[in-house]
Amino acid sequence: MLTVVLSGLRARWASFLGGFVALALGVGLLAVMGLGLSATFDAPERSPQRFASSPVVVQGQDRLTLDVRRGPETVSVAQRLDRPQPVDNNLLRELKARWTLTATGGPDAIGLDAPAAEVRALVGDRAQVLTGDERRRADPGSERDADALVGLNALLGTSGGVTAFVSVFVVASTFAFAVALRRREFGLLRTAGATPGQIRRLLLAEATALGVLASAAGCALGALGAPLLARTLVDGGLAPEWFTVGGPAWPFHAAFWTGVTVALAGAVAASRRAGKVGPTAALREADVDTDTLPLGRAVLGTGLLLAGLGLLAWTYATDPSALLKRKTYTTLPMLLITGIALLSPLLVRPVARLLRLRGAVGTLVRENSAASVRRTAAVAAPVLVTVALAGTLFGSATSVTRAKGVEAREQTSAQYVVRGTELKPVPAPAGAVVSPTGPTSVFVRDGDAAVVKYGARAVTDPAAFAELARLPVVAGDLRDLDDRSIVVNEEFERRRVGESVEVWRADGTGPVRLRIAAVLALGTGDNGPYVTRANAPGSAPDRIDAHGGGTATVRALEASGGTVATADAWAEAERPSNGSPQARLGMALVLGIALVYTVIGLANTLLMATSVRGGELASLRLAGATRAQILRVVTGEATLAVAIGTLLGLAVTALVLGALGAGLAALSAPVALALPWTTVGAAAGACAAAAIAASALPAWRLTR
Repeated sequence: MLTVVLSGLRARWASFLGGFVALALGVGLLAVMGLGLSATFDAPERSPQRFASSPVVVQGQDRLTLDVRRGPETVSVAQRLDRPQPVDNNLLRELKARWTLTATGGPDAIGLDAPAAEVRALVGDRAQVLTGDERRRADPGSERDADALVGLNALLGTSGGVTAFVSVFVVASTFAFAVALRRREFGLLRTAGATPGQIRRLLLAEATALGVLASAAGCALGALGAPLLARTLVDGGLAPEWFTVGGPAWPFHAAFWTGVTVALAGAVAASRRAGKVGPTAALREADVDTDTLPLGRAVLGTGLLLAGLGLLAWTYATDPSALLKRKTYTTLPMLLITGIALLSPLLVRPVARLLRLRGAVGTLVRENSAASVRRTAAVAAPVLVTVALAGTLFGSATSVTRAKGVEAREQTSAQYVVRGTELKPVPAPAGAVVSPTGPTSVFVRDGDAAVVKYGARAVTDPAAFAELARLPVVAGDLRDLDDRSIVVNEEFERRRVGESVEVWRADGTGPVRLRIAAVLALGTGDNGPYVTRANAPGSAPDRIDAHGGGTATVRALEASGGTVATADAWAEAERPSNGSPQARLGMALVLGIALVYTVIGLANTLLMATSVRGGELASLRLAGATRAQILRVVTGEATLAVAIGTLLGLAVTALVLGALGAGLAALSAPVALALPWTTVGAAAGACAAAAIAASALPAWRLTR
């Protein structure tokens, strides 16, 4: 058996080249993503910067710790404050009386040269005592770096998931089509006495050999590509400047065995199908596509398609806001893509028959595509993946950011908006209304089992705010907001006007009981809560809305130290239609993975398919077809298959964007759907170029 396997690999190396490259690339990417993920789990140890010369640091509390219920037990949970609390003045005097201060870092932290145990005994629970590497927590960028690592972890996890999905998809499709082209060979082996079990073991052995070799090559690629990924992430602003990858060996083990598993998984279905081929049936069906959609494939495809549609409907019904999240519109389309791809042979023949192409070349393109369903579907499937991911990723992200921009503009009647950090107070000129607001946070218990941190806005002048704001109020009145009340959204557990809600402020002080003055629709996620400055300690205005007053208002706003813009210009700049540069880089990474795999899959499929059509092309030449006509037929078939894959990808995009639009409407947010025609067109164009080249080159060689 081993001799037959190795001989087959040597004889048909060209047929296995595409699968080898796809699998090696997939393993390499998985290794790179695994190394990146391990770096986000275990960030490199960095020496303290702010208090490098102080052996002991006393810092104000930077966590709100509350007890919650976990089943029959009570446990403590901690939520990070916006900024550490200042060190108590009484504690500061006690510390100064006993030890010498080595550094002062502002009101929130001081450095001491003192025994750590004695400092802890004196401080107690009034503040934190940091020693050794823990002193990094007092550095100003430590929390920002931690947030960057969390976002990076999500990005690399998503990219790794897409890599695994597309690699399985392409490798399985490649094996299935390669088996379909080898039916005559299997028929001859069956005639020579080979059993169905031996045919299956032959294919599985080939897949194992291919998987081991490709996985080893992929691990080597991963070791070379990991430093490049780190530099790209740092240069793109997705990772801190100190971010590096490398070190642990588990990503290589995970990637290697995943590659072998993917190769075997891709070959299992194909081997089962090959084992069912009888000697005479294989010879009779060698050049005709019949039974292109077996019962098992039809059931699996229908199940995955219904599962994808069901999850979309369930998410819309239970949590519409989840449809706006990148995790949802990245993962859910995979079910739809796989389901439609498995059912694609049912769609190929009707779509091809609908075409009315003129002339002999057009007729041949239409009839060949309709007759060779497996070949057409094998070409359309990877195109479907790329177009669907391009449409759902970029389309959903663009739609969400557009909806946020429209929502932001609709929620204020201001003529001018000022943005900046710690804006100076602005007196309202005659005839003008000026409303400063700033960022803050509130902490609220969600039942007995959780504490939720909400990003909120602090209102300086409630009357001016109520006059300028056009928030989606579903109950109550914004004019009732005062120092003893709060405006909440529908996400709050308590959301009935007049009820009291227990709130901890941004600095951890509280709890205070605030009456609910108004309830807002959830929208795209930026609607509330709102409190007054009295319940937002440490908050400084970063936005000023103004209306009326003419040029006097503009001059007054310019004195605030921020950037003055019209409300329309502010809304356009605040929510760019294509999202942040970091988000675009992340989506481009995912789409780039899919596009590379698609090119590999197209090239491999069409090279194999066209290379075995020598007899057919020779017959066309004998019938009077010119070499140029034959090339147009072959490339026309490839183009038609790409067009079918594009249409199927657009169908998936329409389903996802339709569910997103319904979710926005359910959240009372503006529905501003956008299909990224440029991105989708570029992806489809790249697929068409690869398909035409991969079909034209072997056809040109065969017709010399």
